[in-house]
Amino acid sequence: MMKISEHDGKKRCFGNKPGQEFYAQYHDEEWAVPSRDDRHLFEMLILEGAQAGLSWETVLRKRVGYQAAFYQFDVEKVAKMSDEELEALRSNEAIIRNKLKIYSARKNARAFIEIQKEFGSFSQYLWAYVDHKPQVNHWTQFKAVPVTTEISDALSKDLKKRGMSFVGSTIIYAYMQAVGMVNDHLTDCWCYKS
Repeated sequence: MMKISEHDGKKRCFGNKPGQEFYAQYHDEEWAVPSRDDRHLFEMLILEGAQAGLSWETVLRKRVGYQAAFYQFDVEKVAKMSDEELEALRSNEAIIRNKLKIYSARKNARAFIEIQKEFGSFSQYLWAYVDHKPQVNHWTQFKAVPVTTEISDALSKDLKKRGMSFVGSTIIYAYMQAVGMVNDHLTDCWCYKS
């Protein structure tokens, strides 16, 4: 049963509680909206990796901190970050201070750039996994939404082979939702489109 938001009366998949207006805005304006912008695709890849073991709400609350720490997700600048810069981020309370997650941003940036060189853009590479069009699902309950699929498995495997980390299949399926490759809005959500 989907909850109705207490602040505006809309039915949403998430972001319905008081104090979660920012989360509702993310749900309404960004989640499941197709993105083909490489900067945004890189940002979401890093943020989804940072989420591992945490809630997405926690990561979103630190998004501005991540943008400042990682040069507004300029992939070329992140790829060139020094060990000293990355170490300094371990004391930055505006982000999640896990060493492996921080260092993975640089590692993933370097692999991201290699993919851009090979395919012309990361977007071209990524969207080929869904034939360049969003997969729209028709779930009636959130518990029915999968956490991995054959596509997320294949994409995860390939990203790992290309040298990325924090790109397991569960993280990648959440990433696919976040960048609109998959639209998992529930059928009674106000954002659902058949």
